[in-house]
Amino acid sequence: YLVDSGAQYLDGTTDITRTILLGDKEPEVELRDRFTRVLKGHIALATVVFPVGTLGSQLDVLARKALWDTGLDFHHGTGHGVGSYLSVHEGPIRISKQQGETPLEAGMILSNEPGFYKDGEYGIRLENLIMVQPAEQEGWLQFENLTLAPFDTRLIDESLLNSHEKEWLSAYHDQVSSALRKNLTEDEKAWLMSLS
Repeated sequence: YLVDSGAQYLDGTTDITRTILLGDKEPEVELRDRFTRVLKGHIALATVVFPVGTLGSQLDVLARKALWDTGLDFHHGTGHGVGSYLSVHEGPIRISKQQGETPLEAGMILSNEPGFYKDGEYGIRLENLIMVQPAEQEGWLQFENLTLAPFDTRLIDESLLNSHEKEWLSAYHDQVSSALRKNLTEDEKAWLMSLS
């Protein structure tokens, strides 16, 4: 089940997409492979450190490589600027195959949303909002994750993840759990823990 959700609040705009497994049936091998490859692209973009002056189009391949390795792709942009009291899709910044003219700068908020769609069968998209931040090394930038929503681990083929990706995923789920648990009922906590 793919849900693309979001809202506009006084302190910002959200745009979050997750694909989750419904029911007790084991996911097919192909679905887990595609989901994991989309997740690998998401992590690659979330963790990149890049020089000041970089365009989103220069980073786009990071989100696609794991799919490209098996001859697959997705036909939408990887990320878009997010406005506050404006449009959820707010230019001129973007992460896309199409070259933009606006370099990424500290403070900009974008989406990180690689995906994969098999016509007539399923869709996968994993979207978080990220903010451009200065990196430790002067003249370099990185992304700070802003979204706190778990990834459905039942759809992940861990054999496709390297140690860096596994560490990132574990730390991300720890961050999500730590931030959300205090506001959840016991049933909701159990559900959250079942996904991570």
